[in-house]
Amino acid sequence: MSSLADRMQMAMRRITGRGVLNEKDIDEMMREVRLSLLEADVNFKVVRKFTSDVKEKALGEEILKGLNPGQQVVKIVHDELKKVMGDEVVPINYNPNQPTIILVIGLQGSGKTTSIGKLGVFTRKYDKRKPFFIAADIYRPAAIEQLKTLGKEVNISVYDEGQKDPQVIVKNGIIAAKNEGADLIIIDTAGRLHIDDEMMQELKDLKTNFNPDEILLTVDAMTGQDAASIAKSFNDQLEATGAILTKLDGDTRGGAALSIREVAAIPIKFMSSGEKMDTFEIFHPERMAQRILGMGDVLTLIEKAEEAISEDEAEMLAKKMLEGTYNYNDLAKQFKMLKKMGSLSRMLGFIPGMGKQVKEALSNVDEKEFYKNEVLISSMTPEERNNPDLIEKSSSRRIRIAKGSGMEVSDINRLRQALKQQSEMMKQMNQMSESEIKKVSKNPSQFTPRPSKKVKKGKGKGKGGFRIG
Repeated sequence: MSSLADRMQMAMRRITGRGVLNEKDIDEMMREVRLSLLEADVNFKVVRKFTSDVKEKALGEEILKGLNPGQQVVKIVHDELKKVMGDEVVPINYNPNQPTIILVIGLQGSGKTTSIGKLGVFTRKYDKRKPFFIAADIYRPAAIEQLKTLGKEVNISVYDEGQKDPQVIVKNGIIAAKNEGADLIIIDTAGRLHIDDEMMQELKDLKTNFNPDEILLTVDAMTGQDAASIAKSFNDQLEATGAILTKLDGDTRGGAALSIREVAAIPIKFMSSGEKMDTFEIFHPERMAQRILGMGDVLTLIEKAEEAISEDEAEMLAKKMLEGTYNYNDLAKQFKMLKKMGSLSRMLGFIPGMGKQVKEALSNVDEKEFYKNEVLISSMTPEERNNPDLIEKSSSRRIRIAKGSGMEVSDINRLRQALKQQSEMMKQMNQMSESEIKKVSKNPSQFTPRPSKKVKKGKGKGKGGFRIG
């Protein structure tokens, strides 16, 4: 959604900070918004309704004559974006009396089978469920094998009977799931290259015979507004209860996310990106609206951080930085924590107030650097990892570590600099006032680490204190 976010933020900059707004200002902004949405491949009916609703509210007398009208108009745009995408989070409808049955449907290539694997991992981790997969897609070549491979990878049982009648497979699979004590049954169904009567009838029969608690439709985000049309076709005949928006990492436009709810009347329940099994999360309309408008998504960032970093570990590392005992073992731990949180470019999208240029510069950072730095640290002796001064004072040690890791001395010098910067940044933040911390939390791009002051040598200089640098 990066291109949509950039255009929308540019449109908002036209009005933010303006003490007075008139109808012409609103019209100019709405023209930019309309073009942004159309270029993002949002359904034209959705665009027309969205811009009409925003303009009507923005031209209200209490807005134009109120204090800070620009910010009030931005809030209107935010609220309408959230409304278009569904207003509230829609959770899975679990059956309290018997195993919950989820029928997963979708076209071939929409990421259906992969999403089943991710859904199983997600529900087991966050909802404490015991999932069970049933392989009932008997048409796509290797679909059954793919699900069995995924099941083995994530340690979830998969029931299959090969190319038999899907109705029989599902019936026997549900019995097997209950015998195993599963409380969540996820069924992989037939996919086609396009919607046809035969596929729809098979899905209707599965719905009639097994009365699923959820029918989740996987939709490829990269298909733009076509995703909404596909969703509407499925929903008209099967009454899907929710959508899983897949391949979001490859969708720079965002048309699918902004069209599905309005066109197909299906709530987006989850979104998925990448092939890894942990790249699956609840779809939060409000957080998505914030990302589009450059407000960041601090709540998701905190959730990701809490998953990757325990509070005790974070406190221990901060304490070591402040005390000056932070070492290469600690830096290696931080690299591992950052890798757990996901790709750097994706995390940057969650940070509010970060300028486009800063994001672009940081997104160009090669994430293989984490791996290179881990190799460098592992090439050190235990004493060197615990005591960075040994490497600081010895060029021969630096040469040996570089050779041992198959890298250059310049690589070890960059790692040394990273270690120093981490400690100095923490010390600077510790000396900041409460008002400065609040300012930086709202706009992280305003935090610029100050170079440490060099203490002049001389009689009585620097005694009794720490010297950084």
